[in-house]
Amino acid sequence: MSEDPTVVRSLAVTVDDLVAAYESNRAGRRTVLRVTPPYHARMRARLHVEQRGDPDALHLDPARLVDDDAPAYPTPEETEERLRESGREYTTEAHHDLHVEAVAAWREAVREHVVDEVELETPEGPHRVTVKPLGVGGSQPPR
Repeated sequence: MSEDPTVVRSLAVTVDDLVAAYESNRAGRRTVLRVTPPYHARMRARLHVEQRGDPDALHLDPARLVDDDAPAYPTPEETEERLRESGREYTTEAHHDLHVEAVAAWREAVREHVVDEVELETPEGPHRVTVKPLGVGGSQPPR
């Protein structure tokens, strides 16, 4: 155990937490994945709403843990356009239902776009670590 974050070699991230944080930031919240000391070679990043007064913790923007090929978040305008192009009658309820389906599909798709590595910003400078997604294919958290 150490107070030095450069001892971290791998970072376990629950994919559900990653997707929730990534989506939450779209709504203007500052949600991060936080790693707190004492640091070990294998650490776990946890969902956290960023606040002041947490100087020793490392905060990761969830967007940094999602690769560039991840699908864009569906907008209500896009789902309205899809509904109208489908030839189905437009109603507010049909639009809502289609948008809920589109967001659920986006959440599922993003789960497959977790990066393999990420750089942690430490007081000593950038430090590259391996990312271990949890909740995909039966992965379990580190002990």
